[in-house]
Amino acid sequence: MTTPAATTRSLWSHAREILRQAWPVLVSAWASIIFGVMDTAMAGHASAADLQVMALAASIYITVFVGLMGVVHALIPIIAQHFGGQRYAEVGQAWGQGVWLALGLSLVGAAAMLLPDAWLALSGDVDPAVRDGITWYLRALVLALPATLVFRTVYALGTAVSRPKTVMMINLASVGFKFAFNWIFIFGKLGMPALGAAGAGLSTAMVGWMTLCAGLWAIYHDPYYLRFRPQLGRLHWPSQKELLRLGIPMGGSYLIEVCAFSFMALLVAREGMFVTGGHQIMANLAALSYMMPMAVGIASASLTAQAIGARDPHRARKTGQAGITLVALGAALTATVLVVAKAPILRLYTDDMQVAIIAAALLHLLPWFHLCDAMQCIGSYLLRAYKVAVVPLILQIFALTGLGLIGGWWLGFGPAAGALQPLLARIAPGAPTGAGSMWLMALSGLALSAMLLFLWYGHIVRVHARARQA
Repeated sequence: MTTPAATTRSLWSHAREILRQAWPVLVSAWASIIFGVMDTAMAGHASAADLQVMALAASIYITVFVGLMGVVHALIPIIAQHFGGQRYAEVGQAWGQGVWLALGLSLVGAAAMLLPDAWLALSGDVDPAVRDGITWYLRALVLALPATLVFRTVYALGTAVSRPKTVMMINLASVGFKFAFNWIFIFGKLGMPALGAAGAGLSTAMVGWMTLCAGLWAIYHDPYYLRFRPQLGRLHWPSQKELLRLGIPMGGSYLIEVCAFSFMALLVAREGMFVTGGHQIMANLAALSYMMPMAVGIASASLTAQAIGARDPHRARKTGQAGITLVALGAALTATVLVVAKAPILRLYTDDMQVAIIAAALLHLLPWFHLCDAMQCIGSYLLRAYKVAVVPLILQIFALTGLGLIGGWWLGFGPAAGALQPLLARIAPGAPTGAGSMWLMALSGLALSAMLLFLWYGHIVRVHARARQA
């Protein structure tokens, strides 16, 4: 039953509760994304060829990892609803089944990453040295994949039970180790050979296993987790089916979102090394900006799922409204920073003038891209709190793949290549035709996705409220 205190809480009180959980998630996400920023910046200072290796190989890895991570993240609404309903033993059991799922998915991901030529077929004629660098980078990350996916179960558990600081502290500590290992392996320090971009992959693998060990130690030694009795247990097929029913469409949704970046990078490679470098800087900044709405979205979804588990639809709805408001305000602030600080941001990424010029042209689109990205992000996360994932996946396929990715290819590299050039000349002067067209259509796809997801979210909230009243 909904208590009077719950019905009279203000929107800001819900927003404060979200922020208390979102800021550790945000810091943790920034620490994770710094890995990619660090790899790109350090590889860029090694050579332009290493930057191209990083752009293409990272796109392949991110596509694989994010898709599989989305499946594992089905744990968040499942555990959060158990936690909200005070079913603590089921929390620990669900986590153990998530570990089994992550281990199985790591085999699938390894198989995909060991076939780089299948991915590079989209990139046209890639220099053999670049192709070789991509192969070695991905081989190193195959070693990292089991650790990083199992660590996402620790992340899911901490987030779902309102204990996100555990992962935050681990990720913050890992940044220092990542920088040191990158310095050693990319540039060949302390007697090691200079491995370039492949060295970044090796350092990621080493740090991945270190963070997993730290995460497992935390959940077995922190008294907060003792009530859940987290344990691996035996493989339980009904639990695996529940995870996969929710996780496969969630993973598909994550995959659709990230494929825009991945396939854009593979296609933009046709325009040469400097355009690839400029695109990679744009993609890194977009990913870094995305961390804010993602953190608020995860916190909002977790708290919403807890309210659903506690059978409090009013609190669930108010939490969603607060999350949407916070994301809108945060996105506007981020977009302003991207406009004001463009020049110093570019200096952090590259010393190459040609790469910087291309990146500067593309960055005209980034503030608007981020605003649309942020709103579709919060919409998708709130739907996941209600364990709704199939329809959002269909909507995102239509908007992000149909309009955004396929439309971008059609107008950037396909039969209608150059059709958007007059518009690009006005809003992003100097942007390459292919890369600029793809970013513009990706922006349009995100705007459509946000609108459709919010319409469906409103429908789900009304249906859920009527079901509780009945």
